[in-house]
Amino acid sequence: MEETQPTGDRAVAPARRRGLADEVADRIREAIFSGAYAPGAPLREVELAGVLQVSRGPVREALRVLEREGLVHCAWHRGTVVTTLSPEDVAELDSLRGALEDLAVRQVIAHASDEDLAAVEKAANSMDRMTDPHAMVRSDIAFHDAVFAATGHQRLTAAWETIRCQVHLFLLTRIGISTGGYLGCIPQEHHALAAALRARDPEAALTLFATHRRHAVDVVTGTSSHPA
Repeated sequence: MEETQPTGDRAVAPARRRGLADEVADRIREAIFSGAYAPGAPLREVELAGVLQVSRGPVREALRVLEREGLVHCAWHRGTVVTTLSPEDVAELDSLRGALEDLAVRQVIAHASDEDLAAVEKAANSMDRMTDPHAMVRSDIAFHDAVFAATGHQRLTAAWETIRCQVHLFLLTRIGISTGGYLGCIPQEHHALAAALRARDPEAALTLFATHRRHAVDVVTGTSSHPA
């Protein structure tokens, strides 16, 4: 029996090779996370193409990827800039992160294995004696990656991935305000978070995670009474 081929709207469009654009996006994202481009910094296609030794096409496509991630903002009259989080952005990001993390904490306490909890503790230990603020931010994000991984909840982890880059940008905004308090207090905060999860105490863990988030938001919004 002869097979029929899909036609019209049902036909599958030819795949496009996007490897180069993805690599360019990775390089630009890494530059933002390393502090080479601070919030508000312009990202010019011509300059990026020259530095990365590619044509402008992959750069343009990469910037669209980063815009979907919330890392950059493109406007016809201003070009592309690294996103500067507004107070409304911070509030929305914090509320969504809080909802996801509250569920993550409950899932970890109810279902995580000892190996999962050990991975969370290892992520907290990586922050000890760290002196570079951008490296500390990476470790901060890695800790929360470990928490979501420990949930065993694939859709919850996928939801975290959708805001992960914006949370990273939020923490970069925080260290742009001050690094001293961040470097000094963050390891202790994360050790306490890991210990609460290890104790499988939902009330204590939820309170500590909420306080951890609130402190960061207060620093960024200028309402903190503690060292930044």
